[in-house]
Amino acid sequence: MIQKVFKRVEQKYVLSEEQFLKLQDILDKRFTPDKFFFSKIYNLYFDNDNFDNIITSIEKPEYKSKIRLRSYGEASNDDYIYLEMKKKYKGTVYKRRINLTLKDFKNYQENKSFPRQNKQIMQEIDYQIKYQKLKPKIFVAYDRLSYYSKEDDHFRITFDYNLRSRFKNLELKDSKKDELYFDTITYIMEVKCLFSLPIWFVSELNKLKIYPKSFSKVGNIYIKERGKKNVRKYIKKYN
Repeated sequence: MIQKVFKRVEQKYVLSEEQFLKLQDILDKRFTPDKFFFSKIYNLYFDNDNFDNIITSIEKPEYKSKIRLRSYGEASNDDYIYLEMKKKYKGTVYKRRINLTLKDFKNYQENKSFPRQNKQIMQEIDYQIKYQKLKPKIFVAYDRLSYYSKEDDHFRITFDYNLRSRFKNLELKDSKKDELYFDTITYIMEVKCLFSLPIWFVSELNKLKIYPKSFSKVGNIYIKERGKKNVRKYIKKYN
């Protein structure tokens, strides 16, 4: 059964290749590769023409929300994808999503026709899209390695790398015009659990001098594309 509603705590870390390699002993002892260990993740992030949602997110408010279309691997018309509404409040993430084909999504976009399944969640997403005048604005993709704890399968770790993006030709597939975000091999580690992180895990990270870091993929890509000076016109402070 596909999970449609999520509530969990998420913490991010930005790792060098050296730090990633140092983590391998912990991963081997404490974690198991996920069933879908390696995946290519493609996203289309929605916003209005002023990029108000992304700019608000950069401000790091207590509450923020976003809508995205996601596929695991390049998507064609008959492939199933996810339309997601993700909200974050004081560090806790709430996510609602529906599973539909790319053809169904295009039909919704062009003809305002709802897919048959998950009507309640679709109505919530549709309301936000109409109210904020949202549409796909940025393509963001990355490769992912996924693990879960041998002791608690709700405790999961992912490593995203090859972070890339574009602002035109917004399809769920790679393009030669994609721009890499990092100049060196860099991993965005995301730790996901139902409650707080285990003490032993935090202790191991501290030994390796790996500390939490706020990092929004789409936010940082927007900053790089538009330039920090332009973003600062809209926000009071950026760290």
